[in-house]
Amino acid sequence: MNSYDDPSSARGRADDPGPSDDYGHPRARGSARSGSEGGWSRNGDGYGSGSAPRTSGRAPAGSSGRASVGSSSGRASAATPPGRASAGRASVGSASVGSASPGSAGRASVAGSAGRATVGRASVGPVSPAGPGFGRSGGLDGPGGPSGPTGPGRRAAKGGKGGKDPAAIKRAKRRKRINWIVAAFAVVVMMAGAGVVGLTWFYDDVPAYDTSELQATTIVYADGRELAKLGEVNRTLVPTEKISPVVKNAVMAAEDKNFLDHEGIDLKGIARAAWNNFSGGDTQGASTITQQYARHAADLSGINYNRKIREAVLARKLEQDLTKDQILGYYLNAIYYGRGANGIEAAAQMYFRKSVLVPPGQKNAITYEEAAVLASVIKQPEPDPSTGHKGYDPQTNLEAAKERWNYTLGNMVEKGWMTADERAKAVYPEKTLQKYDPKKCSIGCGIDKPTGNVVNYVRDELDAMGIPPEEWKRGGYRITTTINPKAQQSAEEAARWASKTSPMHKLPKYYKAALVAIDPSNGRVLAYYGGENGTGYDYAGLNDGGNSGGHAPGSTFKIYTLAAALRAEIPMDSRWDALKDDDNGRKISNAGRDGNDIKCGKSCTLEQSTISSYNVPFYWIADGIGPDKVVAAARDAGVRIMFDTAKGTPHNLAKDEPKDLAPAFFDNEVAFGQYPITVLDHANGVATLANRGVYNKAHFILSVEKRDANGKFVKIPGKGEKLDPKPRFEANQIDDINAVLQKIPDNINRDLKEDRPATGKTGTWELNQERSDNGDAWMVGGTPQIAAAVWVGTEGKRRAIQETGGRKMSGSGTPATIWEMFMDLAHSRMGLDVKRFEERKNTGDPDSTYPNGQSPPPPTQGPPGGPGGPGGDNCGLLPDILCPDRDRGGNNGNGNQGPNPGTQTPPPQNPFPGGGGG
Repeated sequence: MNSYDDPSSARGRADDPGPSDDYGHPRARGSARSGSEGGWSRNGDGYGSGSAPRTSGRAPAGSSGRASVGSSSGRASAATPPGRASAGRASVGSASVGSASPGSAGRASVAGSAGRATVGRASVGPVSPAGPGFGRSGGLDGPGGPSGPTGPGRRAAKGGKGGKDPAAIKRAKRRKRINWIVAAFAVVVMMAGAGVVGLTWFYDDVPAYDTSELQATTIVYADGRELAKLGEVNRTLVPTEKISPVVKNAVMAAEDKNFLDHEGIDLKGIARAAWNNFSGGDTQGASTITQQYARHAADLSGINYNRKIREAVLARKLEQDLTKDQILGYYLNAIYYGRGANGIEAAAQMYFRKSVLVPPGQKNAITYEEAAVLASVIKQPEPDPSTGHKGYDPQTNLEAAKERWNYTLGNMVEKGWMTADERAKAVYPEKTLQKYDPKKCSIGCGIDKPTGNVVNYVRDELDAMGIPPEEWKRGGYRITTTINPKAQQSAEEAARWASKTSPMHKLPKYYKAALVAIDPSNGRVLAYYGGENGTGYDYAGLNDGGNSGGHAPGSTFKIYTLAAALRAEIPMDSRWDALKDDDNGRKISNAGRDGNDIKCGKSCTLEQSTISSYNVPFYWIADGIGPDKVVAAARDAGVRIMFDTAKGTPHNLAKDEPKDLAPAFFDNEVAFGQYPITVLDHANGVATLANRGVYNKAHFILSVEKRDANGKFVKIPGKGEKLDPKPRFEANQIDDINAVLQKIPDNINRDLKEDRPATGKTGTWELNQERSDNGDAWMVGGTPQIAAAVWVGTEGKRRAIQETGGRKMSGSGTPATIWEMFMDLAHSRMGLDVKRFEERKNTGDPDSTYPNGQSPPPPTQGPPGGPGGPGGDNCGLLPDILCPDRDRGGNNGNGNQGPNPGTQTPPPQNPFPGGGGG
């Protein structure tokens, strides 16, 4: 941008791409990148790559009722060098046009009343043999201009006395005809211009500012740090009156140092544009701040017009309707500063990570030196390939940036906005200047990261609040999420394949993990890892609009079967037949264990069956109370979507009645996890149990804010988090479940640090009915502060999952390792105290008719010190699982085994019963 009154040298301008309002610039019209410009041209509207025309004189504007076009004297000066032109000033409004008088002194004038635009009467003399001079350069007063020696305003030399040469007479007549044609054309042009001015004045309105600018929406972590920035342009609107005066003064110094003195119109720019349009030169435009903003506002409203005249009219209207400070503020919020930043606040953040709202003198306030950098880049923020000029971003063109910076500071001193002493001490702020990576996004940021899936949930929640994408993408919102950055970091370190500390890093890259952590006390999602970015497959949630997703949870689903059982007054010490694996010819697999592996046989307590993860007792629980009761318990805990295995159809448990879903779609095998659910829903269910049966819906948004009149973000009433805790289970019954589940992490050597109590449950589901490999492996569990669910499988078509040594993977392997790593890291980094669960209550009806097991034989008296005898234990009489000090080996065949499980034979794949292991 050739700034208003910018005294740059001709040499300096020769390699400039032009003024910041150059419509010929390749980035000018509309948005060069979709959504990145906000309709604001980066280089403005007009000059070519050569030097801008200059004035050799001034003419009165409006007050005298006269206007002159050309030099201030109205005559061409032979001394005027080629390539320069003079332009007087003219007011804009309606116009009156007089007649042309050929042969006068080359002066054009029309009398007009004060306050009205005046367009000169054209006086045209004979034309020289060179013709009207349209092919000559030189501006309005140049040799080829209308007042130049060969232009239409100069007479040809008269011949001597004597007879006239017929050829000369013919040439004279021809010149006279041409002069009349030119004069007539000039009158038509002036009349057309007057009409445009009049129509523009009466029919063009200044577009409303606050509805025309696009703003970016920022999504932040729970602690306020940026998680993502979305929208069509990177812009944050800030109140005009709150913008630092240091910044305002710097921009005026760089772009229009006389902004406070003029009435918004650069008449010289209008004259230059008129002559260039007439002579076929480059399109040129105004350079005052008011005119630049007028054009910007008009472009945003899609007005098509004779740009220079309408621009001037809108500028005058702006000056009449708004204060100088308002115009300047609108301008600052609108223009492009490079680095993908539209508006002064976004620019300050991109260049210096500061806000223009901080008052001068306070910590992190924009300094004189930094403000001058921001102001200086406006002229040309980015390189222009068409001219080769690198622009004024100091990272790409430091020398030119410093030269422009010095010019800006000089004008600040001249106008009294900075003292000479402050100028002498000013140092270019390279130390605070931020490095910029052009490959790094300035808008749409965060989508291509693991947290991109969080953004997808934020979008859904905003839509549910009545804030659609077309509003929040351009509305400048700040969305605070529930995501704790320390918990998120812990989740990614533990579950992400790219993390060298993750157990996943040792496995093939096609192995995938998902992890979701929730605060049980309120349902806030603390961490979410469902994949590498928000545009790919989300392994922790739903995909394809909710039509796909989920994984068979295996034995981890038994926590809901337990909740349903205790609701039915079935106690934890009830006895079950773990060997009854046939239901009228329907074979029930017991996760690979035959009768010899199940020492409790036909008298296994519900607690034993849970810890050892026997499938058969859970099948008979569902058969007794009904599979719909298990589905209802899962729904009440937080499982919203479950897929059937016949067609893979998702079923909304919150909308459909459990009795309509089971056994029609979910039969008794639901008790041990045959039917796929999402990791998010499972984590929500675990959180409900960790909260003693009180359900809080998992959610991602804490608050929704917009800026007020003071530039501060304020919460929008009725939007954001709405906690609604619902007691879904009897607390004492859940205490009994948690007491049993707390034994599992220690049983598989995954107990947490600091002796922190935690519940846990592993689960596995086989690949298919023909093979003995597993396709899904889980570990879920939590503390009173964090509930987490972990799944491990493969991308695309399900494949067999194995540990690094080649043995098949179960829940107590890699999934449990990820879960333990995350829980230890998250609790430590978040500074959470050790909190214990409530004691066991031993609820239930001892006379319940549902259990199908045999009563145990009475214990026999053993020898002193021996099993069952005085001073001894009962490990010789009780199942091994209840004897923690005894060597239980490395495999129980169901996923709750020790750290080195051996080979197991899983049950057949769905839809056949008995498929899940622990």
